Amino acid sequence: MNKEHVADSTMSAAIDGVAALRSVFQRVNQAAEKAGRMSDQIRVVAVSKTKPVSLIRQVYDAGHKSFGENYVQEIIEKAPQLPEDIEWHFIGNLQSNKVKPLLSGVPNLVMVESVDDEKIANMLDRVVGNIGRKPLKVLVQVNTSGEESKFGVEPSGCVGLAKHVKEACLNLEFSGLMTIGMVDYTSTPENFKLLAKCRSEVCKELGIPEEQCELSMGMSGDFELAIELGSTNVRIGSTIFGAREYPKK
Repeated sequence: MNKEHVADSTMSAAIDGVAALRSVFQRVNQAAEKAGRMSDQIRVVAVSKTKPVSLIRQVYDAGHKSFGENYVQEIIEKAPQLPEDIEWHFIGNLQSNKVKPLLSGVPNLVMVESVDDEKIANMLDRVVGNIGRKPLKVLVQVNTSGEESKFGVEPSGCVGLAKHVKEACLNLEFSGLMTIGMVDYTSTPENFKLLAKCRSEVCKELGIPEEQCELSMGMSGDFELAIELGSTNVRIGSTIFGAREYPKK
């Protein structure tokens, strides 16, 4: 494949990405209206895993600031090549040994959405303190589908973990809950309703209003339903950027 062809395909993907972003916002507005909610209560995180910096830049240039990545190696390679006012969300499973590279390498990381046990919360808390950055917003990831392949704390443990983050991790800001529904979307409404129930329990225990506790739920295949069921943060990848491009093994 020659360079001109690659450049042309990247450019057409970028144009498609910007058009797709506009279409996503229209769909978010419609879903919010249907649910009697204000669309400015819902954040769209453009999930750019496996996508090149040039494509992210085009979507940024169209006025979008919130981007998400699943892999530490990818985000620490991409973030320095992109504008500093991008608000990065880390949404993948995070291992303890990757916490320092992530926080040191991405000063404009605004949120880690995947805190699923006390160990990772403590590690984040310690590293944020050590490098002297402002408190980091975190979401507690809840496994609402009961699948063993999914990360996340059991629903019965979400109050305990949220309490630990809020009371024992002074360099973290507990900001809400996140879940990934079933891949085939069969039980998605139940998954999302369960996360909303977890939020009610957490807010009651911590004495905070529910509107101060985010619900990160909904991806390309189910974000409209998630908005109807109260999501404040939808994570949209393939609908904006096209199918993922994994390297061939």
